[in-house]
Amino acid sequence: MNVRRRLLTGTAIAGATALSLGTLAACSGASDKDGKPQVVASFYPMEFLAKQIIGDADVRVDTLTKPGVEPHDLELKPRQVGDLSEADVVVYLKGLQPAVDEAVGQSEAEHKVDAATLTSLEKHGASEHGHDHGDEGAADEGHDHAEGGHEHEGEHDHDHGGEAGGDPHVWLDPTKYAEVAKGLNKKLAEAYPDHRADFQKNTDALVTKLTALDKEFTAGLKNRTTDTFITTHAAFGYLAERYGLDQEGISGVSPEAEASPARIKEIQEIARKEKVSTVFFETLASNKGAETVAEDTGLKTGVLDPIEGINDKSKGDDYFEVMRANLAALKQALGAR
Repeated sequence: MNVRRRLLTGTAIAGATALSLGTLAACSGASDKDGKPQVVASFYPMEFLAKQIIGDADVRVDTLTKPGVEPHDLELKPRQVGDLSEADVVVYLKGLQPAVDEAVGQSEAEHKVDAATLTSLEKHGASEHGHDHGDEGAADEGHDHAEGGHEHEGEHDHDHGGEAGGDPHVWLDPTKYAEVAKGLNKKLAEAYPDHRADFQKNTDALVTKLTALDKEFTAGLKNRTTDTFITTHAAFGYLAERYGLDQEGISGVSPEAEASPARIKEIQEIARKEKVSTVFFETLASNKGAETVAEDTGLKTGVLDPIEGINDKSKGDDYFEVMRANLAALKQALGAR
C-alpha cells in the first residue's frame, strides 16, 4: 500500500476543526464569502453529479480533491475540514478516501450524503470475469454480448471500499451512476426544496444522457475478438460486469497496491492465452506496472481512465467525453467492430 495514504487521526481532525472554526475569517466556507449556499463534494465524480443536478441554481459546489490529485491519497487541510462543517450538503463516497470518511464523521454539516448508500456496492478484485467461459461462442469468431454477464471472483481478490468490502468505483458503470444521480437528486431537494423542480428536470436530462452512454457501450463492444482487458488499476469491475468483459488488474482496486511477481507472471500468461493486445494504465497513477508487463510480453500500452479527476492529461473535459475516450480505447484493444 502507498505509505502516503495516511488517515487523519480523530485528534488531528478535532484540532483542525477547532482551528478552522476559530479562524473563521481566514478559513470560512464559500457560503460566507459570497452568500451562496454551499455543497462540498469529495472528488470529481461526486462534484460532477452535484453540478449537473444543481445546474443554474444559486448554489455553489466545491470539491475537496483538486485536479491532478489522486483521490485515494488525499490529505485534508484544516481549512477543508472547516468547510465540511460549514457546508449545507457534503457529498462523498465512503470507502474511497479514508481521510474524508473520518472528517465527514466529525463534520457538523446538516446533510451528509454517502453515494455508496444510493446504489448497491459489490466486491471486485484484480481478476474479474464478466461472463462464463463456456463452450459456446468461440473467441476466434468474436463475441456478441448485448448485456452484462455474471461475476466470478478471482483468487486474487483485493478488497477495497466500504465497510462490507464493496468496490466504490460505481461511476464507471453509467447505469449505476444514474442510480446515484437519482438518489442525490432527492437528497439535494431535501436540502434546497425551493429548487426541487429544477433539480428533477436536470436529473432527468442527466439520466437520459447516461442511458444513451450505456447504449453506446453496449453497441460499441458488441462484436469483439477478445473479452479480456488488462489494467494497472482494477477500477473497472462494474464496467466489466455490465458489458460482459474480463478485467485483469495488475494490482487491486487500489491504484497504489503493488502486484506480486507471481501476479505479474500470471498476467503475462493471461495476455498470451487471451490474445490481449494492450495493457492499460491511467492518468493519475504510476504506469510502471503496465510498462513492465508490456515490455515482457511485447504488448502495446494505452490509457483507460477511471475518471477520478480531470486534468490536462485527461482525454476530455468532463465525464462523458472521457468515458467515450475509454470506449474508443476498449474497442481498439478488444478488436470490436
